[in-house]
Amino acid sequence: MRHWEVYALRYAVHERAASENFLRPPDPHDAPMPMDYFVWVLRSGGETIVVDTGFTPEGGARRGRTLIRPVETALAQLGVAQEAVADVVITHLHYDHAGNLDLFPQARFHLQDAEMSFATGRHMCQACIRYPFEVEDVVRMVRAVYAERVVFHDGDAEIAEGVSLHKVGGHSAGLQMVRVQTARGSVVLASDAAHFLANIERQNPFPIYFDLGALAQGWRAARRLAGSEDRVIPGHDPLVRTSYPAVAGSDGETVALHLPPLA
Repeated sequence: MRHWEVYALRYAVHERAASENFLRPPDPHDAPMPMDYFVWVLRSGGETIVVDTGFTPEGGARRGRTLIRPVETALAQLGVAQEAVADVVITHLHYDHAGNLDLFPQARFHLQDAEMSFATGRHMCQACIRYPFEVEDVVRMVRAVYAERVVFHDGDAEIAEGVSLHKVGGHSAGLQMVRVQTARGSVVLASDAAHFLANIERQNPFPIYFDLGALAQGWRAARRLAGSEDRVIPGHDPLVRTSYPAVAGSDGETVALHLPPLA
């Protein structure tokens, strides 16, 4: 079995209250619960796969997010040459996962059929549903389709030995998770199937979703695919950075998920 290294690269943060991160407010005495923003990098031998592309500085500024470092800087600090990346997985087309597509001029973008249909279909006529999308990001993906640079998937798929995609929907209609085989077992990048570990532990979802039933089933799927709860990696949880070893030269902003959690 081929093993991969997996890295979480934080590029931004948003200060917010805990009540904003759960469908049912967790406590009448609200407390701070910031949200981290990540892209992920998979490496095995000479192959590199990027998972999600983050938001652009302009897109983040419009939404009041704090950029810690541009995504391209985070990638460069890890030694990733953007122009050499052949495969980029887009877990879903929300603004913080599908901006910066132009950073990868040679890449194929892996996307679920359902997500493209969702982001360009009738539901985008409703402001409350289209809010997490940036129209220019979606247009760039459409242009990539016409340039024959999008690989569409309809459900589960293996894109490399030891790397598989798993459609769960829920948060967005075509959201997909990524399972990666590592030396410590299967690591599941849950993306926004779970923004925080607490969403799973409390069975209390993040309050942006398209299909609540599918979202809840996604928690079960993540645990099943990982085989162990400590190998499920939530999409926005600051605990990720404090739970895994930091990569030298990243000022603690990039951590290695293929290594065992810190004690």
